Amino acid sequence: MSRREERMALNRREFLCRAAAAVAIGSLPGSRLFAAPMGNPRADEVLIVQFNAAGVKEGAVKLPKVVKTEREWRQLLLPLAFDVTRHAGTERSFTGAYWDFHEKGVYRCTCCDTALFSSVHKFDPHTGWPSFWRPIADENVVGPLAQTAGADPTEVTCHRCDAHLGDIYNDGPRPTGLRYCIDSVALKFVKAP
Repeated sequence: MSRREERMALNRREFLCRAAAAVAIGSLPGSRLFAAPMGNPRADEVLIVQFNAAGVKEGAVKLPKVVKTEREWRQLLLPLAFDVTRHAGTERSFTGAYWDFHEKGVYRCTCCDTALFSSVHKFDPHTGWPSFWRPIADENVVGPLAQTAGADPTEVTCHRCDAHLGDIYNDGPRPTGLRYCIDSVALKFVKAP
């Protein structure tokens, strides 16, 4: 069984377990299954913090969720970027553009241009993927605790377009102790002026 098939099989098992738990929790009096995030009553809008090329915060805005068909994403993205961002694939370690990249600037989502990470928070854990100890804004990424039932327990996605970015681990540096291990093809870099 390939690594991708193993991951899909694991996701199916996790989905069944989490779905059963969600149904059990959802059947409790007063519970709301899969409620919309607080402060975001419309499912077609998301709160995103915007940043300029220098990484300076410009403010939070509600923007429409970016939703495209499989065919539209395929036309927009290179094959590896499509596989990684739309189907939770992984690029091989030490092959991406940003694993050994040290320019100052902002890393944006390759699918929707949302600011995701800053070079200020980047570090080298010697894994072969770009890694960050925090996102540029918590509102711009979705981590494991906010995932829906059936999601990979470590998956990190873009809040605006649901692009798979990579995974998060608890072996990063202080102050967060986190390592956002991100696929280079999920990012596009904008150099600080």
